[in-house]
Amino acid sequence: MGNLASNPAFLETAMVVLDFEATTPAGHPPQPIEVAALALRYEAGCWREAGRSSSLIRPPAFAPVTAATTALNGLTPEQLATAPPPAQVLSALDQRFTTGTRYLLVAHHAATEANLIYHQREHCPTLARINLIDTIPLAKHLVPGLDNYRLDTLLAHFAIPRPVDRHRAAADVEVTAQVFMRLIDAADHEGVVDDLAGLVTIAGRTAKANQPTQQHLFEL
Repeated sequence: MGNLASNPAFLETAMVVLDFEATTPAGHPPQPIEVAALALRYEAGCWREAGRSSSLIRPPAFAPVTAATTALNGLTPEQLATAPPPAQVLSALDQRFTTGTRYLLVAHHAATEANLIYHQREHCPTLARINLIDTIPLAKHLVPGLDNYRLDTLLAHFAIPRPVDRHRAAADVEVTAQVFMRLIDAADHEGVVDDLAGLVTIAGRTAKANQPTQQHLFEL
């Protein structure tokens, strides 16, 4: 790798690839039913895994697992009936983010993860304040001309095998991490990105909990 690999801010940042599976109940925001995270650090010329976690999540009664959800990811109501609730799972995940470490979350179509985290922010206040890198705008910048930028399309482009359990959180985190690492390698070798600030400019997304509110505009 080139300049990016020697950028202090980049080297000091843990990249945490994150994926949720969720239900989409009418009249409510999406509710998580599975989460997986994979932390990566770039050290001594290569990527190193710094931790991982995954858990099923029992959805609230107003957000049952539907047949369409089961058809997509294979998760059934029976599997989730004994899973821990969102508060327990997300609180445990939140505690893995240690004070004094710089983090960025990485997700494919990061708005989805950002929205889920924001609506669960009371259970994961630290996680809710971590900004994100979206692999879609990063891929559009580095690999122009693809028909679309769905995850499966990028897997095919980079010759990354599609996992048999695609649309399960742990599997999707694994392949999203592979896509992200390929994109970072391309960005660095082509001289497109010199530092962490440049990466954030191309693909950064501000966590919803960090976005300014407009409440004062409505105060009389």
